[in-house]
Amino acid sequence: MSRRSAMASGAFALASAWTLAGCATPAPEPVHLPKPRPEDELTRLRDGTGDPMVAGERLDGALLRRFYARRGFEPVWTTRPAQAEELVDAVLHAGDHGLDPELFQASLLRRRETFPPLRRDLLLSHAILAYADALAHGAVPPDRRRDSEALSADRVDVAAVLDAILDRPAPAGALESLAPPTRDYLALRLALARARAGDGGGVGGGVGGGRGRAAMADRLRTIEVNLERQRWLPRRLPADRVWVNVPDQRLAFFRDDAPVFTTRVVVGDVVERKQSPEFRTKIESSLLNPPWVIPRDIVEADILPRAAREPGFLARHNITLLPNGEAEQAPGPESGLGLVMFEMPNRFDVYLHDTPDKAAFGRENRRLSNGCIRVEKPLELASLLMEKPLGAIHEALAPGATTRKPLPEPVPVFVVYQTAFAGPDGAVQFRPDFYDRDAGIARELQRHQRA
Repeated sequence: MSRRSAMASGAFALASAWTLAGCATPAPEPVHLPKPRPEDELTRLRDGTGDPMVAGERLDGALLRRFYARRGFEPVWTTRPAQAEELVDAVLHAGDHGLDPELFQASLLRRRETFPPLRRDLLLSHAILAYADALAHGAVPPDRRRDSEALSADRVDVAAVLDAILDRPAPAGALESLAPPTRDYLALRLALARARAGDGGGVGGGVGGGRGRAAMADRLRTIEVNLERQRWLPRRLPADRVWVNVPDQRLAFFRDDAPVFTTRVVVGDVVERKQSPEFRTKIESSLLNPPWVIPRDIVEADILPRAAREPGFLARHNITLLPNGEAEQAPGPESGLGLVMFEMPNRFDVYLHDTPDKAAFGRENRRLSNGCIRVEKPLELASLLMEKPLGAIHEALAPGATTRKPLPEPVPVFVVYQTAFAGPDGAVQFRPDFYDRDAGIARELQRHQRA
């Protein structure tokens, strides 16, 4: 190759190199992706790929997910050993509230150090959250109760509560504050502690007497069951309220949180379809001289058989059969509802009302109604609820017409079933469990007895 050819060739190569350099895309900067997080319990919890398991025991994934979402699905307890120990100790003493610690994985908690760190973290969180939920709402969830046990506490986000107290120096006190602060709850807890210590102090009279181990076991069970019932109530009861305790067969009216009026009541029969349920609502009005619209089931079970046996029964009692299978009794002193009915909407169609059968209130066993609550002194109660003198109530009744009188303000009413409660002196009193509801709750409070 001549020198000129070589020079030309070199120039061409140099030009080509510059051309290529100007048109080429620069090499991209290397991207450093974060290393994928290993598939572990918290990752699976975050992704919702199944409830965590510890030692073959399934934990509540939804509850844990709500809590760990607040913490970025990172471990919680490894950096908080003091708080962990304090809260675990509170869970292991759940028996102080009449709760079985095994409901909250007590056996696993006692050997928690044998589990891998993440699994241990989930176990601690679950046990503490489940205990918090039991204190706040009761250990027996609504879907495991009878339909007639319809009371419920105000909802508390226990995941938010635990998140808020995590870094407090003494978090157990805040956790324990989820339990009811009521007079009845505190009296029952004290009675439970004394009874377990063999001290009968703080436990009053009523049913449940007797000596021996079996009698004491029954008494302890009754206290534990009624602690649970207290956990189904609002933590702050309305200062003005009507309170009907079915086993006590009494009604009390509270004003400014103090009982200002009490009276005997008739409650539902022990036949299951006639039992008075447990619920809360508000009394909105007084219906004076009310007619009684008799439900179809009562017509079929009671009215029609009686009419078949006694000619003229319907006419004597001013009862008219209705086309829809119900019946109606005209208003008047002899009406089944008496002179006044207190209207309080509820799904059970249970109301407070008067009755012409005044002799029933002198009986010890006042389990006679179809579920509604008959009040011994209904006009006095109407006077208090309507904030009118008793004379004004009588004047309103005198014309005999059916009239509805709205209350100045709706008044909360609670129909409860408490077979143990604090009496006026603070000592716990006992009443018969005539609807046989205690045993079912007691089973739910013991993990090994749950179905």
